[in-house]
Amino acid sequence: MERHEKNALQLAEWLNEQPLVKRVIHPGLESHPQHLLAGKQMTGFGGMMCFEIDGSVEDAKTFVESLKVFALAESLGGVESLIEIPSLMTHSSVPIEDRKNIPDTLVRVSVGIEHIGDMKEDFERGFKSISP
Repeated sequence: MERHEKNALQLAEWLNEQPLVKRVIHPGLESHPQHLLAGKQMTGFGGMMCFEIDGSVEDAKTFVESLKVFALAESLGGVESLIEIPSLMTHSSVPIEDRKNIPDTLVRVSVGIEHIGDMKEDFERGFKSISP
């Protein structure tokens, strides 16, 4: 769990600096609205996070399909890095009006225990696949 947590926070901080990312959602980031509460309630911030691609749903799909380290999966939470697009996968059957708070370009990530450099390199490959 320590490795999950450390990798997730490092990846969230790195994603926060990427030009093709609108926002990053991880309770370990000071920008998270419940960051202080999470710090009081938990001994760490976990390995789950989300980020929003600054682009179209097709860009989000191309991004996740170009990855090699992160496996595309609907069931998240293993020791390996997993990724999904809720609007196209887990929440695709939910009517749009009921998922208005789930952007089409939201990407959900279960950060694994692989080397953080390999994860960043994988995401760089994904960003290159959607760069203009």
